[in-house]
Amino acid sequence: MKPVPPPSAWFGQRLSGKILGILLGFFMVALSAIALTLFISWQLEGAAAAINDAGSLRMRAWRIAYHLARADAELQDRSAFSATIHEEIQGFEDTLAQLGRGDPTRPLFIPRDDDIPADIAHLAQVWTLDIRPLLERLAATPEPFTLRLHMNGFDATVTAFVGGINDAVLKMEHSYARSTNILRSSQVVLIALAVIGTLALIRFFFVLVIRPVSELTEGVRRMAAEDFTVRVPVFARDELGELSEGFNTMAHHVQDLHATLEQRVEDKTRRLTEKNRELEILYATSGFLHEPNDIDGLCRGFLQRVQHTLGARASSVRLLDRDSQKLCITVCEGLDERFLDDEAVLACGQCVCGSAAEHNVAFIADVDHNPSLLPLDTCRRAGFRTVAAATISANRRPMGVFNLYFDQPRPADESERQLLATLGQQLGTAIDNLRLQAREREMAVSEERTLLARELHDSIAQSLAFLNLQAQMLDETIGRGDEAEMRAILAMIRQGVQESYEDVRELLVHFRTRVGAQQDLDAAIDAALRRLAEQSGIATDLDIQGDGAPLDPQSETQLLYIVQEALSNVRKHANAHTVTVLLRRGLEGLSVTVRDDGVGFDPEHPADDGQAHIGLQIMKERAAGIGAQFFVRSSRGKGTEIRLDLHRKQEETA
Repeated sequence: MKPVPPPSAWFGQRLSGKILGILLGFFMVALSAIALTLFISWQLEGAAAAINDAGSLRMRAWRIAYHLARADAELQDRSAFSATIHEEIQGFEDTLAQLGRGDPTRPLFIPRDDDIPADIAHLAQVWTLDIRPLLERLAATPEPFTLRLHMNGFDATVTAFVGGINDAVLKMEHSYARSTNILRSSQVVLIALAVIGTLALIRFFFVLVIRPVSELTEGVRRMAAEDFTVRVPVFARDELGELSEGFNTMAHHVQDLHATLEQRVEDKTRRLTEKNRELEILYATSGFLHEPNDIDGLCRGFLQRVQHTLGARASSVRLLDRDSQKLCITVCEGLDERFLDDEAVLACGQCVCGSAAEHNVAFIADVDHNPSLLPLDTCRRAGFRTVAAATISANRRPMGVFNLYFDQPRPADESERQLLATLGQQLGTAIDNLRLQAREREMAVSEERTLLARELHDSIAQSLAFLNLQAQMLDETIGRGDEAEMRAILAMIRQGVQESYEDVRELLVHFRTRVGAQQDLDAAIDAALRRLAEQSGIATDLDIQGDGAPLDPQSETQLLYIVQEALSNVRKHANAHTVTVLLRRGLEGLSVTVRDDGVGFDPEHPADDGQAHIGLQIMKERAAGIGAQFFVRSSRGKGTEIRLDLHRKQEETA
């Protein structure tokens, strides 16, 4: 986590802290000034009330003097005169006492300067000691003689007392005037502070906010006008300062990007060109390798395309002999006889080609700087500067190496090494496919030969053995001179030759029959049934049910062979009157049933001559070859039913 700075540093560095600090300072100053003016106003209000009450003391003193002066007229009711004097005394004392102690609720305060509290205390003392006792005596004995006797002294005392009140009031008025001047001065100072504070705030926000924002705005405008040299000044280490530093960093990065843009575009274009060239090579070689060809033609066409595209002077393909573990040059382009004599055969692990085959990798070796990879020195003598060797492999199994020879030094780029490895895998897969196809053709021929041998053994070989036996019997009969027996043997020989001829014709038709592009399986089975009817006179029937997509030609041909074999067994062994072939198609696959009403047989025990079981074995092998299920149901005297079920998934897998 980022460390948190102390409060002093935060207030001194962060813009938010500065704004908060100055606003708080101005708030405290304004609050203090307002509090001072409120306090002074409160004091002035209290002083004004004190001046008013002090002035009322003069009025009350003169009222008392007025009542005493009219005592002669008011003595008719002595009790009323006495009550009036006591009432005036009480009102005077209440006002004087309140003036002395003050009243915050009104408010009322006497000023504390110019000895005003001492003057008020002196007035209270004079009232208590001199005036009040005299007034109480006058109120108690309001005789005219007594009043006149004490009036002169009272007048002198009251005049001096009122003069003291006047002096105190004048002092209060002077104090009030000074406080008023202070209040006015405070208000002037407050106005000045408001003006100065406003100017200071304007200056503050201009320096810390407006100017940095203006500089950033100008920088953005110049950046938009593609002036990538623009930089903004950093005025403080605050938020706007960090923003300015970020803008400068971004401007520097954009300037670097713009300065290297052409180089970047050139590098990207070069990489795209290389990728396009690699794709072109891969497409060209992939299309060529899928064309029908032999291994030598495949390797030669591959070398010509790769050599021309990559700009090599020569190339070669070395295939691995697994028995001797040696690499033999089978196809080459641009290599002289001397080079071929020196490197016609290499052992695995020998030189760069043998190392590539041994480790199943691709090498790009500089002839001058990699002598350890090229110990034979043949490439150097031939004038090559760079040699590339890539393994030809299929399913991670090395099959050989192909080489490219260059006249100029070539950097060992990883992408080119990967390209060579991919090309080697494509060539290896194509060669492996050719070998697999050749092996499949050999296996197919072998299977057909095996089936043909079984067919010949089942028909021609046994017929020839029978004819050989009859010929021996004819020779013995000629020796005895039995003409009748000779004629019988000749008839049997003639019948055997005719059956052999029919078997040969049937075999020829059987092995020449294919389901062609213009002929479907239904028509081929129908033709086989017609031939059976023509040869044997057996009634035939073809029942086709359902519909579905056709099978591949190989599967349909094998199905036709199985049906033909079943019909051949019917003709030879069943002694049937009718034969029905039921063909059902559906989404899941195809089902073929061959049913006859012949003599039948016991599937659990071999027939007397064993020929029918040889035919059944041939049909089972053909059915297994295409992934079909083969069923036989038969009993003696009740005919035979052969059913073949070929599911589409099984057919696609096969």
